[in-house]
Amino acid sequence: MSNLSGKFVIGLTGNIATGKSVVRRMLEHLGAYTIDADALTHRAYAKGAPGHQQVIDRFGKWLLNRDGEIDRRKLGNLVFSDPEAMRQLEEIVHPLVKQATELLIQRASQPVIVIEAIKLLEGDLRKTCDTVWVTNAPEATQVERLMRKRGFTREQAQERVRAQSAQSIKVNMANMVITNTGSYDDLWKQVNEAWKETVPGARDAPTDTAAIKRPAGSGALSTHRGKPKHAASIADLVTRLSKGKRKMTADEVMESFGDKAFMLLQSDGQVVGVAGWQVENLVTRTTDIFLEGNLDIAKALETLVGGVEAASGELQSEASLIFATDALAAQDALWQKLGYEKRAPESLGAQAWQEAAAEAAPANSVLFFKQLRQDRVLRPI
Repeated sequence: MSNLSGKFVIGLTGNIATGKSVVRRMLEHLGAYTIDADALTHRAYAKGAPGHQQVIDRFGKWLLNRDGEIDRRKLGNLVFSDPEAMRQLEEIVHPLVKQATELLIQRASQPVIVIEAIKLLEGDLRKTCDTVWVTNAPEATQVERLMRKRGFTREQAQERVRAQSAQSIKVNMANMVITNTGSYDDLWKQVNEAWKETVPGARDAPTDTAAIKRPAGSGALSTHRGKPKHAASIADLVTRLSKGKRKMTADEVMESFGDKAFMLLQSDGQVVGVAGWQVENLVTRTTDIFLEGNLDIAKALETLVGGVEAASGELQSEASLIFATDALAAQDALWQKLGYEKRAPESLGAQAWQEAAAEAAPANSVLFFKQLRQDRVLRPI
């Protein structure tokens, strides 16, 4: 076991666009507390963080944008084309990321921790891990994913892929290799089996075979976190509650589980609502809320949002962003009662919160914001 608070720590790595984040999300669904160390790297040199001035002193004020934040694209273009600049940047941020990671592990209630880091094997984080998992994919697949998901040209994508150490080196150092070239179902089966093989006691743990747990017929509202095995039920629920505006199949829900979680609202033996949400970089983003039309909307939202916030608390989320659409977007008084403010992304203050709002916002949505905790990671130390 890891020497950090008696946790069992899985180190997850692999080169760019091999599916590390999808695998990390799957492990979260299995009950692990997961840490994106690469996202913490960005936080380490955000305005107000301990690495901000160090990066400016090392590379110059030309990296700053009009808000005084370091422009990640400019910095990326510099370090990915200059190995010495990359080394100098890592010299600044790696100790800070390790410190933040250890703090998150100490605060986590989950017995299994996953640390995702592209440079896991090259730095001190490797010493924290009990086992190392590596995601693997052919270069052609990596390039295609970068072009499709990040808008890179083929030349840019190839430069990013080839700037990293050979994937074979990571594979040879792995305790477990996850090959991400097939379907989501195949990937989920690999991860599930690797979990059972790797995590102490996981193979002997009881298996929940119910499609969706339903409460006794009391009429009270309750929440239950959906899992990939509930994909067909969730697809039917979203299609029905959206009145066909969001037609989903079980396969589409399975793919969504690589990016988000689903919180189910239940009443008197029936599932009557659903929220699609995720915690990424310590920020909760709720992008889908569907409710039965005959519900008391105040009680339904209080229960459903409360379920998301409780689960977010277990993942140490700092802030909750809810993107409301249609009738829910006009419920200002109700959102205010739940502790949320209508905000514009640029007014959120913390760079990580602003970026989360800009990245996650669906079309024609209204942002409601609530800070969940005051103690934030990677503030000045």
